[in-house]
Amino acid sequence: MRKHFLPGVLFLLLISLTTVRAQSIPSPKEHFGFNIGDDYQLATYTQTEAYFKKLAASDRTKLVDIGMTEEGRHQYMIIVSSPENLKKLDRYKEISTKMARAEGLTDEQARALAAEGKAVVWIDGGLHATETVGTMQLIETAWQLVSRKDPETLRILDKVVILLTHANPDGQELVSSWYMREPKPEKRLLENLPRLYQKYAGHDNNRDFFIMNMKESQNIGRQLFVEWIPQIMYNHHQRGPAGSVLAGPPYRDPFNYVFEPLMITGIDALGAAMVNRLNSENKPGFTRLGGSVFSTWYNGGLRTTTHFHNMIGLLTEIIGNPTPEDVPLVPNRLIPNGNTPFPVTPQKWYFKQSIDYSISLNYATLDYAARHSDQLLYNIYRMGKNAIEHGSSDYWTLSPKRVDAINQLHQDDLKKNTPGTARAATPDQYGLLTRGGGIPVKYFDAVLKDPALRDPRGYIVSAHQPDFATAVKFLNALIKTGIQVQEATADFTVAGKKYPAGSYIVKTDQAFRPHVLDMFEPQDHPNDFQYPGGPPVRPYDAAGWTLAYQMGVKVDRVLDGFDGPFRKLPYGELLTPKGRLETGTVAGYTLSSRANNTFIAVNDLLKAGVEVYRIPTGVSGKPELAAGSFFVPASAKAKTLLEKSARELSLDVTGLAKRPTGALVKVSPMRIALWDTYGGSMPSGWVRWLMEQYHFPMQVIYAQDIDAGDLRKKYDVIVFVTRAIPAAGASGTGGGEGGFASREPKTEEIPSEFRPWLGKITADKSIPQLKKFLEAGGNIVTIGSSTNLAYHLGLPVKNALVEMTSAGSERPLPNEKYYIPGSILQVSLDSTQQATWGMPQQTDVYFDASPVFKIAPDAVAKGLVKPLAWFPNPKPLRSGWAWGQAYLQDGVAAFMAPVGAGKLYAFGPEITFRAQAHGTFKLLFNQLYSTSMP
Repeated sequence: MRKHFLPGVLFLLLISLTTVRAQSIPSPKEHFGFNIGDDYQLATYTQTEAYFKKLAASDRTKLVDIGMTEEGRHQYMIIVSSPENLKKLDRYKEISTKMARAEGLTDEQARALAAEGKAVVWIDGGLHATETVGTMQLIETAWQLVSRKDPETLRILDKVVILLTHANPDGQELVSSWYMREPKPEKRLLENLPRLYQKYAGHDNNRDFFIMNMKESQNIGRQLFVEWIPQIMYNHHQRGPAGSVLAGPPYRDPFNYVFEPLMITGIDALGAAMVNRLNSENKPGFTRLGGSVFSTWYNGGLRTTTHFHNMIGLLTEIIGNPTPEDVPLVPNRLIPNGNTPFPVTPQKWYFKQSIDYSISLNYATLDYAARHSDQLLYNIYRMGKNAIEHGSSDYWTLSPKRVDAINQLHQDDLKKNTPGTARAATPDQYGLLTRGGGIPVKYFDAVLKDPALRDPRGYIVSAHQPDFATAVKFLNALIKTGIQVQEATADFTVAGKKYPAGSYIVKTDQAFRPHVLDMFEPQDHPNDFQYPGGPPVRPYDAAGWTLAYQMGVKVDRVLDGFDGPFRKLPYGELLTPKGRLETGTVAGYTLSSRANNTFIAVNDLLKAGVEVYRIPTGVSGKPELAAGSFFVPASAKAKTLLEKSARELSLDVTGLAKRPTGALVKVSPMRIALWDTYGGSMPSGWVRWLMEQYHFPMQVIYAQDIDAGDLRKKYDVIVFVTRAIPAAGASGTGGGEGGFASREPKTEEIPSEFRPWLGKITADKSIPQLKKFLEAGGNIVTIGSSTNLAYHLGLPVKNALVEMTSAGSERPLPNEKYYIPGSILQVSLDSTQQATWGMPQQTDVYFDASPVFKIAPDAVAKGLVKPLAWFPNPKPLRSGWAWGQAYLQDGVAAFMAPVGAGKLYAFGPEITFRAQAHGTFKLLFNQLYSTSMP
């Protein structure tokens, strides 16, 4: 008997320890003091972090710290799966990434890996912190997956690796603390937050995922695109359209033409699983397709960027808040249709209902993944393999522009009565062509087999370009999103052009080819109208965003296959090229005005007390040292600082044997003020981040600071981002998060420390103080709609985008004639002017229904206004959608106007847009120095 006793005791002890371990994990009610979904209750991130650490005691979880947030908090991902799977986690991660990248695998090997692996599903919450359902459902989902023992949960744990990721810890801490500060539950409100719920970007944190400026984006992006590359990612948001409970997949058209079709149909499949689950549980109110505004066109969102990486990216937008609300009556949503098969009726709605819906949607997703684990793994491989094959051969991407070209060729032949030209068949009442309809295939071949219209096989980013450091930032943005980049280890020649060692190559024969094309190539948004001749259908976000254009990177497109002395860089390894400082006996050093990082070096020099000058005419014989380049007289301190800048900022610092000939202007730092508002302005937050990155000292000011006057005693330059200055004749601006209109909070509702932030820019109080500031020698920089200041000041400019009515009065052009949502356009400028130093003669600008000006005929001759940028032709569109763009021709995009002893700078385009528009940062930076003759 003795020989059987010890194993039996060990077995009982093991069971006992397992039971104790399970029992040691508290429920949300035991930890927080309330159930997730209870009315008037929210958990802070401090409480949530502590709970995540308790959940980590489960043998179903692994807690991973994925990085620090912008405010210095730990950002966590909880990996949930069966205990057996967690023991082999590295293997399942290896399979997931190998299948997604699809390199060197045969179909047979891929099927074997798909059978061996586990589906990987990402579920996040809290990105938009005021959307509290997302944060709270993440906590409840983690608890249910850890604690439930039903067959479905056990099957999910066996077949799926789940990545539960908190998307915005800082935001949860702010929002929950703000809501819970009111001791009486019925008085708790989410509105009137004092500042952005992400330190710099606020709501725009969901527009940061192809450039990843923010730390949270970088943390998330590394897990999504480098470490794990899940097959499904689910991004929880609010709010659902009025009269529904939630909007979900599939989404409305248009979708981006670079996508792999399997990704789109994969979304369809998951959407069906989600709505079926809700319907089977008698949970109405799911709307999809044309029932909501959400599409799959845009890149840059947490969910949408995954689409360009062959992941099935899911978004739901649900109603619900800890404070009960009502489902409103919207009669046209009451009739069942394909958009909304099971409508919801008007009723009181409680937070717990939204949490229950969210858990059902999560389980629908996870159940689908468990049942189709091998299929999901194989399909992401298949999409990657297709992308590699397309990038390895001649391939033409279909788009509206190509279809228009086909139709135009056909119409031209019809007009010429070319033999063999068939007329297109007329569709019947159902929009269908009769048998034999269509036009001859030769028109398809003329466009879609034109060698000049092929997709590129790759792109070369030469080391010889005006702003190589910014090109490196662009490449690093690609690397952060899992793109393969190659480095030239020696000089090479492609298509007859020579390139130096240290240049970089991005080929399209890789799995994430859709993302590569989307970052380098222009977007071709369709002309999307509600009906022929009717108003346009607004894109969900931007229509065009090509990052290479926004960042001003010089790129060569290569249409034929090519190779060279190229080294493939490891996935996720960022580039850190070093610049150089010319040594020897020199009179001083020069830095190019074309390089954005030059401004960091200059600001560091000025802070250290080193003299810096600008060279108005540039340096003769050195085209890289264009007008406005910087000259630093030689000194030991200057050399030490510049050596550091060259090393860390990828700058080439040129030594000059003699001081530059001609006049120099001395550079001095300015006292910079940046406007912001109560609740936070996203454009202001982005500029604040830019100022910090480029080492410009500045102070944030509010409307009350402006209204108090004496501005010239405190500041030299004030920067107003879009939505700061109201239109002439308006009473004020929208306030709140991002500057969008919201109820102006009452002073007594706001804690005393935030009350100095209240108020708006007004015509009666603020504008006179700004005029005094200008007249006393201060400068003001306005961007976007804040160029309204020019009208308040009575400058000789007016809106260029107007038409005459039959009554003889002017009115803005209607959208049916002119409509340009967020897109990239090209402008011309005079780069010899101080305001535009370092800029090329043509540059791409981000344009979002931006102001365009017409200058009074004699204003330029009299020196009252100086144009800085303009539209020289009727087709400035580079990427996106520009209906009626011909109206822009000869319109002024930016100007400078003296006002008293000061200057007003007006930039219509969004020159600092989301800290992505590196190509136009200098239009701001140049105005942030005081320059004078020495």
